[in-house]
Amino acid sequence: MKEFLLLAKRFISPYKKYLILNILFNILSAFLTLFSFAIIIPILEMLFRISQAHYEFMAWGTGDLKDVVVNNFYYYTQEIIADHGQSVALAALAALLVFMTLLKTGTAYLSAYYSIPMRTGVVRDIRNLIYDKVVSLPIGFFTNERKGDVMARISGDVTEVENSITSSINMLFKNPIMIIVCLVTMVLVSWQLTVFVLILLPLAGMLMGKVGKNLKRASLEGQTQWGVLLSNIEETLGGLRIIKAFNAEGKVSGRFKKENERFVRISNRMNRRYELAHPMSELLGTLTIAIVLWFGGTLILTGDSSISAASFIYYMVIFYSIINPAKDLSKAVYSIQRGMASMERIDKILKADNPIKDPSSPRPLPRDGKPSIRYDNVSFRYAQNWVLRNVSLDIPFGSTVALVGQSGSGKSTMADLLPRFYDVNEGAITIDGIDIRQLRVHDLRSLMGNVNQEAILFNDSFYNNITFGVHNATMEQVEQAARVANAYDFIMETEEGFNTNIGDRGCRLSGGQRQRISIARAILKNPPILILDEATSALDTESEHLVQEALDRLMKDRTTLVIAHRLSTIRNADLICVLHEGRIVERGTHDELIALGGQYKHLVDMQKF
Repeated sequence: MKEFLLLAKRFISPYKKYLILNILFNILSAFLTLFSFAIIIPILEMLFRISQAHYEFMAWGTGDLKDVVVNNFYYYTQEIIADHGQSVALAALAALLVFMTLLKTGTAYLSAYYSIPMRTGVVRDIRNLIYDKVVSLPIGFFTNERKGDVMARISGDVTEVENSITSSINMLFKNPIMIIVCLVTMVLVSWQLTVFVLILLPLAGMLMGKVGKNLKRASLEGQTQWGVLLSNIEETLGGLRIIKAFNAEGKVSGRFKKENERFVRISNRMNRRYELAHPMSELLGTLTIAIVLWFGGTLILTGDSSISAASFIYYMVIFYSIINPAKDLSKAVYSIQRGMASMERIDKILKADNPIKDPSSPRPLPRDGKPSIRYDNVSFRYAQNWVLRNVSLDIPFGSTVALVGQSGSGKSTMADLLPRFYDVNEGAITIDGIDIRQLRVHDLRSLMGNVNQEAILFNDSFYNNITFGVHNATMEQVEQAARVANAYDFIMETEEGFNTNIGDRGCRLSGGQRQRISIARAILKNPPILILDEATSALDTESEHLVQEALDRLMKDRTTLVIAHRLSTIRNADLICVLHEGRIVERGTHDELIALGGQYKHLVDMQKF
């Protein structure tokens, strides 16, 4: 319960208006329920001729309010019988019962009506918070997380929290109000019976509590396994070409079925425990009613009770009205346990620490728009093993610096450190002498444009992909960027030109076309610093020529950091750095490194061969 109250404090506060209205209509519904049941007493007395008492009208304010209300109600009923007969009086009471029930159900609906915006609003807020957190977390966070599991937390876990909130609103506001109002009325009708009831109910509650003891743990396990399943599906869809090429359909299908079977076993165990709540509460409720019926009936039969038979039946109706809220209360406890288990998984994202933070007193960007870059004794490691050790490098504005070397030598890591996808462990990276950690992350990244080996595009139009991250771009600017990137002609050959959808990750385009859209995006952003991460390594010769031509235009008058495996693309770089095991072992121009006869020449010779 403490966990839920903390959850309510975090997310329900903006919806206080709906919460107050929900409570108000719940209270009205509870009182109207009791008043509608109270009409049963005169109906029973009339049907079975139990009471022959004569009532006189009592002036309002002459006695106890309850006594005056009851007396005058019977007085008016008596008058209707005298003037129109018992049948008409019975019809009038039945009509009053229907009217009271209409009011009761109307207020019950209004209480639910005002709880819906609160419930859906909280879920919307949680989803927004998770999404904002996901896009703000550093890339390193997701190296240890499955994408499918993150998706499961945004979808399945949030749905569980929504169900939990629905149940908890009923548990905290609707059901307790009904139970309290019923108990107060039961005390007024017969305090002896109510004392007996209050001894029985806690015993039933203790038995119910034991059923849900381990539900939270099972729910947490189930949601985790659901994340594994989603990850499996995501990997399958992403690798379908390889799966088919290697005839591995049976293997991946078997792996999925194994994980799915495990999820089914966990779900069966969890849902069986959850579904046990209703029949157990039904059984315990009926047992409690039977005991109260025996005890109260014995009191009436022996003449030791202060209530009449009709009032006893009314008492039993009220007591039975407690059973359903009590059952819902027990089921709500289980839903809350499941919801809290899901909230734990959500909080692993929401409360994850983001080490890439803006400084408390950020420095302004360099004003001249011609930034120079310096790596000053930079060292970095992902876990225990160092990826870069004491790397120093100066990149003047307008120069092109290429990083080459074997896979795993630290080339991509050097590029990822510049926009602060990760932070250095030792040393510093500066732009115009300012440590990049002293700049706002948004300001820092606004200086840079990226073109990667894998063109990362979105399931949207050409126009929206090219203008991604650029506000207020005109159509003329977009077309010019496409022309510079050698992309304009093939865009205009499509059915809707720049408004044509390119499919999931640009699946309707060739590799060279996807890359040229990425270049057009970078051209439109017009950044002073450019990072090219093997931008042509996956292309055929003709596509490479077109892309390289576009890159040459893009690199003009910019500071460019190039990561290359195809050494032919960096012959004209101002500086080539050869990395080996996290260190720069050679540096110079192409001709200088060839003359040196070291690792660079070895790499060139291997590519020539």
